[in-house]
Amino acid sequence: MTPFQSRGLYYGRTGGKFSELLAAMRKASSQPGRGCSTASDASAQMKIVFLQRGTYTASMSEFDTRGRADEDARGGYHPPQWLRNAHLQTLYAACVAPCPRIVWRRSRWATPDGDFVDLDWLASTHRSTSARGPSPPLIVLFHGLEGNSGSRYARALMHAIDRHGWRGVVVHFRGCSGEPNLLPRAYHSGDSAEIDWILRRLRADHAGALAACAVSLGGNALLKWLGERGRAACAVLDVACAISAPIDLTAAGMALEHGFNRLYTWNFLRTLKRKGRQKLRAFPGLLDAAALRRARTLRAFDDHVTAPLHGFADADDYWARSSSKPWLRHIAVPTLVLNARDDPFLPQDALPNVADVSAAVTLEQPAHGGHGAFVRGRFPGSLDWMPARVLDFIRAELLRAPGRDRGMA
Repeated sequence: MTPFQSRGLYYGRTGGKFSELLAAMRKASSQPGRGCSTASDASAQMKIVFLQRGTYTASMSEFDTRGRADEDARGGYHPPQWLRNAHLQTLYAACVAPCPRIVWRRSRWATPDGDFVDLDWLASTHRSTSARGPSPPLIVLFHGLEGNSGSRYARALMHAIDRHGWRGVVVHFRGCSGEPNLLPRAYHSGDSAEIDWILRRLRADHAGALAACAVSLGGNALLKWLGERGRAACAVLDVACAISAPIDLTAAGMALEHGFNRLYTWNFLRTLKRKGRQKLRAFPGLLDAAALRRARTLRAFDDHVTAPLHGFADADDYWARSSSKPWLRHIAVPTLVLNARDDPFLPQDALPNVADVSAAVTLEQPAHGGHGAFVRGRFPGSLDWMPARVLDFIRAELLRAPGRDRGMA
């Protein structure tokens, strides 16, 4: 989920211009890439890691210092002293933090229902072009609400994947690749059917190991698919990671209606409502135009847009049926579920605990990190901690897995 994708943001009725804060951050940071684009272990026992506050001592690490980043990832996340506030973490990571530029190769897939999705493939600069040897692991990323391959977390992860010599692809949910999709529907947090056919096609096309990483909304959809499929998912996917997934959509939706969080809601609704108006022009009468115009909360938007477009009675029905938390105890694929306890989008008391998950799930819940942020290092900071943790987990699970040649030489 990428909270901010433009400048000139104002919060609610206070008239406070948060763009001034972001502009100051940008001015202070002269780094490139500043545009605001928007499981189990051998004993099979459940692991839950609560990483407590600690003194941050690591020095600034550039994206290409892979060894140092991996070492810090295994030691747990500690925020830099200059960026401990959860909202500032979330804003800074989405809009300002230094981030590498990625070269993409786009492909378009027809969906089973006559629509399309766009995939942006990592155009590797480090992987060998030799045809000999096993296929390297393929890491597929499912983005968050209104995210895309330009989202900073996506670029940071793909850069790290490239440094490993692995393959990477960002799957765009319908309407998120810069072009409206064709059908009178969009995408939503519980669309595990979409996850299913995409992963199955990737599995059929790729001979090596297949891993999935998903952020925020994409993380909830991926976790729901993993739980619904149970052991059958192991034939499709080798390992999974969900970052800042709002596993309890009711709790997340309510949290985004109050206080500073209304700024995130306002920003999401700018693009969501624009897409809703596009649907109305393409399909007159499809939605209640007046209700769409009045929507000021995600609940109102989901009541009048998401729910009717995707077969739900209302927002409450959509949130209840689409939340992944009830499915976590059925997951069989080794899965990392990483949530910061200060995530503004999901209250701490809604996070999963040992009783909520299967032995295949590793829960990590550091005290800090914001929503999909996990900035590290001295100013201007780096986004390399989360990619390093994800790839460290994937590598460990692939090395542990017996049988298939997984390209881990």
